[in-house]
Amino acid sequence: MYKTHSATPSKFGRPKFASKAKPRFGSGKFNNSRPRFGGNKNKSRSSGSPRIRRGERIDFSRFIKKGQHMEEKPYVSKHTFLDFPFNSQLHKNITGVGFLHPRPIQDQAIPIVLEGRDVFGMANTGTGKTAAFLLPLIEKIFKTKGQNKKETVLIMAPTRELALQIENDFKTLAFGFGMFSVACVGGLPIVKQIREIKLGVSFVIGTPGRLRDLIEKKVLDLSGCHSVVLDEADRMLDMGFRDDMVYIIGKTAKERQTLFFSATLSPEIKKLTEQYLKDPVFISVVSGETAKNIDQDVIRVKSKEEKLEKLHEVLKKDLSAQAGGRPMKTLIFREMKHSVDTLAKELGHMGFKVGAIHGDKRSRERIRILDSFKKDRINVLIATDVAARGLDIPDVTHVINYDVPQTYDTYVHRIGRTGRSGKKGTALTFVPA
Repeated sequence: MYKTHSATPSKFGRPKFASKAKPRFGSGKFNNSRPRFGGNKNKSRSSGSPRIRRGERIDFSRFIKKGQHMEEKPYVSKHTFLDFPFNSQLHKNITGVGFLHPRPIQDQAIPIVLEGRDVFGMANTGTGKTAAFLLPLIEKIFKTKGQNKKETVLIMAPTRELALQIENDFKTLAFGFGMFSVACVGGLPIVKQIREIKLGVSFVIGTPGRLRDLIEKKVLDLSGCHSVVLDEADRMLDMGFRDDMVYIIGKTAKERQTLFFSATLSPEIKKLTEQYLKDPVFISVVSGETAKNIDQDVIRVKSKEEKLEKLHEVLKKDLSAQAGGRPMKTLIFREMKHSVDTLAKELGHMGFKVGAIHGDKRSRERIRILDSFKKDRINVLIATDVAARGLDIPDVTHVINYDVPQTYDTYVHRIGRTGRSGKKGTALTFVPA
């Protein structure tokens, strides 16, 4: 086919405050979870595979594989949502969002979490794990409020987008309970977050860097936190936040329920589970190493000019077509933030509807661009790995590695954004000729 090698705050939340105070931390930069103590960028990553060293040769043949286009067998759940002993308001909210049958991680995790046991769940982004921990924890807090107990749930996520996404889901699922939440992330005003915390919240959802800032400023007290969730735990380790994670967990109650969710079980993750989880139930709904529905290939180029020219050819050909009746939706990965902006400008001049996200984009702008991509107002999104981690973007038809990923694990994570739910996907990687 190609010239390739052959082989906003929710309406359910608390009313907004008219504070115009500027954030004292971050000034809009992507430092919501910056590595602090021990987050040395030269330190080896915790993803389970070494980064590619300068001059090291990567086997490009691993990027070439014909998709089998196998239809995904429907999961037969053991429960219905009505089987779960939730109160009537929560069942009403579940029906309101259109949940019919639990997804695998929900079907297996919800009963265990309701029992109060620790859980280690292996699940990829987009598998429904957010509801798997939110629903039983909302029920748990509802019951403790009835006993006049004041408890807090802490949910840690690697990126501000994922944290905001979780909080938005919480506000929808917890509608009518009188529970409040706060999203503690960088890039958004810390003054408003402090005010929300002081007014009282049941759910604290945030990124490690901002959570630690608030704890050290003696604003956030987690001593009454008896429920802790680490979402995308492997990504937080990979981004260098181990020390922050350990510090924050150490501020919670010793007697607590701890839930870890991760796409991989690296030695570092295993060590953390042994340290913090008590007799956990292990649940895995992770798919294979690479999605079977993805056509994978490489495009060899000799120069920057040829690289841009071939990208233009690929996008022009594919974006003028349809993928099984679906609008084309292409996610392009680049390594550097400035490279993301440069490519976005070049493609914009060529007439493509393109958006770009990276660490230096302000939170509101990134949320707006992601929303435009999800709603097909733009059909090309260029992103760095850090900015795209933890995001659930449905119906991506193409993933293009404009820069060669630095590890094969990163490659697998990138291309896993397409070919979901039995749909066909395409992954292309530009490599030197």
